[in-house]
Amino acid sequence: MVALYTLTVFVGAGLVFLIQPMFARMVLPLLGGSPAVWNTAMVFYQSALLAAYGYAHVSTTRLGVRRQAAWHLVLLAVPLAFLPVAVPAAWPAPPSSAPLPWLLGLMAAAVGLPFFAIAATSPLLQKWFAGTSHRRAADPYFLYVASNAGSMLALLSYPVLVEPRWRLAEQSRGWMWAYGLLVLLTAACAVCLWKSPAPAAASAPAVPARLLPDRPAGRRRLHWAWLAFVPSSLLLSVTTYLSSDVAVVPLLWIVPLAIYLLTFILAFARRPLLPRPWLARALPLLLAPLVMTLNMKPSQPMGALMLLHLATFFVAATLCHTILAADRPPAAHLTEFYVWISIGGAVGGLFNALIAPVIFHSVVEYPLMLVLVCLADVPIGPRPWRSLLGELPGPALLALGTAGAILAVHASRLRADALTGGLLFAVPTLLCFLFSHRPLRFALGLAGLLLIGGLYENQQGQLLCARRTFFGIHRVMTDADGRFHVLYHGRILHGIQSLDPARRDEPLTYYARSGPIGNVLAAYGRGPAERIGVVGLGAGTLAAYAQAGQQWTYFEIDPTVLKLARDDRFFTFLRDAAVPVRIVLGDARLALAREPGAAYDLLILDAYSSDAIPVHLVTREALALYLRELAPGGRLAFHISNTHVDLEPVLAVLARDAGLTALTWADTDVASSERALGKAPSVWLVMARRADELAALTANGHWHPSRESRGTAIWTDDYSSLLSILRWQ
Repeated sequence: MVALYTLTVFVGAGLVFLIQPMFARMVLPLLGGSPAVWNTAMVFYQSALLAAYGYAHVSTTRLGVRRQAAWHLVLLAVPLAFLPVAVPAAWPAPPSSAPLPWLLGLMAAAVGLPFFAIAATSPLLQKWFAGTSHRRAADPYFLYVASNAGSMLALLSYPVLVEPRWRLAEQSRGWMWAYGLLVLLTAACAVCLWKSPAPAAASAPAVPARLLPDRPAGRRRLHWAWLAFVPSSLLLSVTTYLSSDVAVVPLLWIVPLAIYLLTFILAFARRPLLPRPWLARALPLLLAPLVMTLNMKPSQPMGALMLLHLATFFVAATLCHTILAADRPPAAHLTEFYVWISIGGAVGGLFNALIAPVIFHSVVEYPLMLVLVCLADVPIGPRPWRSLLGELPGPALLALGTAGAILAVHASRLRADALTGGLLFAVPTLLCFLFSHRPLRFALGLAGLLLIGGLYENQQGQLLCARRTFFGIHRVMTDADGRFHVLYHGRILHGIQSLDPARRDEPLTYYARSGPIGNVLAAYGRGPAERIGVVGLGAGTLAAYAQAGQQWTYFEIDPTVLKLARDDRFFTFLRDAAVPVRIVLGDARLALAREPGAAYDLLILDAYSSDAIPVHLVTREALALYLRELAPGGRLAFHISNTHVDLEPVLAVLARDAGLTALTWADTDVASSERALGKAPSVWLVMARRADELAALTANGHWHPSRESRGTAIWTDDYSSLLSILRWQ
């Protein structure tokens, strides 16, 4: 019976974590690659999970486990009539004005019922097992370990095994058969429940005193939700921070999520492998140096920084979940326990996905959660404000002293390098660590240092403006020498402009006249009747190439980027362009589909430099759309500079499949004198229908036939594999 129930919970959890990325890939070409799509999907899944846990609690409470088992088998069988999972053929096209309600409706119609039924299975099977006469029925929480193990295995297997091997239609059919297996396994579990004698009430084990502390039940439930909220928010916070401020690496989100699931496995094991006192002592040892790095904002060594962030997250989440596991109620209240855990997790997701991007201009929720996690092991007293005031003086003096030192350094005009930052923050951080034996005082000390750390300006330059949207964090800065205005999306450079009036209209970085795109525009973008389209606005640098009589159109998904590019305090490329530049807001693929055919003589795709590669813009169907929009004799230019992803083989195979000619120029050997003037290394790939239409480029000797790699498959809306093109160096 233990093996059967464990296997069933394991399979169900795996199916939950497989359907999420699978359906997201299905809807991507319809709604585009907006991060708002992913955030909305996450909110949907967390809300559905909460509803499923609520159903498990109410149904078992009202019906009892034996009658409820029959009801749940019927619920599990209903989705079989609607599988395999797919976007309904009759579903209307997404509206351009309000696509998110459209997406919620689509998810509810396509995956809502099977997801709901599977999500409820884990707490229900634990409740069913507790209703048997098995000797381990009094503590069925070991099945929660199997649930998280199944989730983690599915999470890791999708990008490594599933996505590279099977197309979406094949994935969906395989998922359908696995769902059928789950229904059969669940039915077998129900039969075991019905055949097992009900445990006698008299033989029910006594509830240990440690599980029922002397405090109101309502406060205890809120404590469960709190212990679930902090790690859930911390998971999304550390993922956002690492992706935007440390390492722009595709698929990086998998690592924190796998760690998050692992902490549940460790915490709910029959014998927790990491003792709670050890975790409580280890947390300050990691938090102190982490807060120091958050204040200093170093970018190297990247590996050590990532290890510090992930190790801190692991210890913090394990501590919260270990406390949660230790406070779990007896099996009679199991489903209620999971309802409150799901409430905390859902609130954490809502806070990070929908609220934080609106109220914060940077990832403020990350240091906030680091402070709050210090209080995870602190009992809530009857008068918390009195405790707070009693602990405040020491941290307040520490923060004021640090602020004075930072202002003194800035006033003395000392260069804010790594040595200066280390001296500024090492002593206050050490003093703060001395508070670690008193968690509330330690938390207040960390909060003070993090608040004051905002006064410190390091060697990266002066921050002029920061804006945060669903699409990421945008910063406009001056460089360290005060010669350029620089636009960053996370850590990715998206354009610079010289502050020297004589060079103000000069295209720089990846767009320099001596680089690949400069060569393309010199050869094919000089005619007065040229129609040029650009996907990706950035600072609007390419508008410096515009000439009288031409028509220039930009496609940009983020309205905030447009506001920054049009703000004359920062960038003037759009204002100074020789012709009015048309801007189309929205996902490029959807926007291009609404354009008239043969509308462009040159189409520039500049959307592949970040960690979130818009896969739907690099498929056979996307290329067919670009060709439809390309006039006879027109060219496509792809900017494929990327530290971690090699897109050249993907595009080369697509070009061959479409019967096109493709050339690549990897302009990576940029002299130091050119770098000092603002030029950056870049890689560009151009395509045309005939080889002679690219003849003007081959003369300079830099352009070469685009490289294919053995085994690179053609990417389609039904198939892609980001893992296969990662650079592992």
